[in-house]
Amino acid sequence: MPGGHFSAPADARTRSAPAGRGVVVVLLAAGLARRFGGDKLSAELPDGRPVGAASLAAACAAWPDVICVVRPGTAMAQMAREAGVVAVECPEAVDGMGLSLAAGVRASAGAAGWVIALADMPFVSPATVRAVAAAVAGGAGIVAPVYAGERGHPVGFHSDLGQTLAGLRGDEGARTVVGANRHRLELLPVDDPGILRDIDQPSDLAAKGPD
Repeated sequence: MPGGHFSAPADARTRSAPAGRGVVVVLLAAGLARRFGGDKLSAELPDGRPVGAASLAAACAAWPDVICVVRPGTAMAQMAREAGVVAVECPEAVDGMGLSLAAGVRASAGAAGWVIALADMPFVSPATVRAVAAAVAGGAGIVAPVYAGERGHPVGFHSDLGQTLAGLRGDEGARTVVGANRHRLELLPVDDPGILRDIDQPSDLAAKGPD
């Protein structure tokens, strides 16, 4: 149902999924956070957890296969390893998000699809990540969650878009791929305001997370 609403069936983890590695959640955590004015992924949320650690926890609670794209030697790289998540180092990420996204996809080549999540969005519910991943595993081309009429993150992509994702450069991100494949976009309504909340400046740290 291209461009329409999508509800993943209960057996979506296995139905139509290619043999081999399943869907992979790729957490992008290699940005420079220039607008924040420092290492925002190490900044503490009201519950005391670093932003990056909270995003990692949500991804790992949602899905069994998670990788994290980081810059070498960062606190986020260490957080990923402590969480038992493969840290994909991408030093060239300083030149744009597209490069870190491409690095994550290349590092998980052969996956049935990808859920591209952002490490500066710690309020996304694990249930949302799981629903997007399950929809991709069920054969959807591109899946984006929607809350109160607004499209948010994370966004899922079928394996046949892997070559396109792996070829992204500079500031080309997932939005570029979605724009070129709007006929394959399926909207997934969720009861999760966290899909619209990112940490852009210090005042965002106090935003209420999911219950």
